[in-house]
Amino acid sequence: MKHIKNLCAAAIMMLCMTVTANAQVGEKDVTYPQLFFGLQGGGQTTLTDYNNWKLVTPTASFSFGSFFTPVIGARLHFNGMWNQGGCISSTEDFKYDYKYVSSNLDLLVNLVTLLGKKNYYPLNVYLIGGLGLNCAWDNNDAYTRKDMQSGMLSVAYEKNSLSHNARFGVQLDWNVSKHVSINMEVAANNLRDSYNSKQSKSEDWQMTAQFGIAYKFAAKRAKKAKEEEVYETRTDTIWYDDAVFTPHVEDGTATWTVFYKIRESDFEAEEQLAAIGAFLKDHRECKVDIKSYADVQTGNPKINMEYSRQRCEKAVKALIAAGVPASVITSAYYGDTVQPFAENDKNRVSIIVATGLKDVEKKELVKKFKVKTTEVHRR
Repeated sequence: MKHIKNLCAAAIMMLCMTVTANAQVGEKDVTYPQLFFGLQGGGQTTLTDYNNWKLVTPTASFSFGSFFTPVIGARLHFNGMWNQGGCISSTEDFKYDYKYVSSNLDLLVNLVTLLGKKNYYPLNVYLIGGLGLNCAWDNNDAYTRKDMQSGMLSVAYEKNSLSHNARFGVQLDWNVSKHVSINMEVAANNLRDSYNSKQSKSEDWQMTAQFGIAYKFAAKRAKKAKEEEVYETRTDTIWYDDAVFTPHVEDGTATWTVFYKIRESDFEAEEQLAAIGAFLKDHRECKVDIKSYADVQTGNPKINMEYSRQRCEKAVKALIAAGVPASVITSAYYGDTVQPFAENDKNRVSIIVATGLKDVEKKELVKKFKVKTTEVHRR
């Protein structure tokens, strides 16, 4: 209680010290739009069948936004800290802790300027309404008693809970200087049922009461144009690089490998087939060459020659089935007489090489100039 009295005394002293500065601020000194950011701190409780005064915990907020006109403003508001719930059964009086954070987009309506005749008053009352999301977590105290407490905590969540957050509130704001104001805000936050781990067949309500301070960035007034400005015309020659594109033909080559397991020859290569089809679309006068092999360390030369033949023929059939014209395909098989790779297991392979011509435009830079006329202020 002593600390609370000291805080109140300090707040009163601060208000008294800023009254003089506030008296010097008038309607002509405030312009819109007016950006601001604020900090708040206070207490909160979530309404329940427990003694709500025993569930009051600290809370803090951060916000930033803008007053677009003397009447209308908006802010992005973040609030959170600790929360408590409680329940009483025939055997236990139990309180449990959990954490939360809520984010809201709030609309601010200044009732004083709305109903008054001026655009500026030292003391303002804002009606607040907004929507956002609330996330609660660290609910282990309630979750461990989920099956106890006569089922009162049957909807307690283990990890986290995400809920809507609809806010209705009012803020009393006092401009103590041109850029600084202090405020007191009371808000009711509507959340989904079971936010506090209890099911009441109606949505939960969280009540917050906070004191805060805001810093406002007033828009600067436009400077008046100087009278009798004198200008003269100036002509400049500006050189620049202009891009010129000329037709050009590029040789294209692409290689794909299809590996096989021991004693297998089925051509399973959907990715390679798609790549070959894309190459043929981008090039003209294409040729596709297929060469198939077998590894020397498995089987014998006769068997390996047969495997490489089967691999070659099946590769040709697969390419034709995929839409490659048979007239552009050439093929050959070598058994184990040729080993294209140093690693033995890689020589059970079909190597496909595609060539073709691609029409492109070659970019060249050419020097050009233009004449620019500007009006220059004569001092």
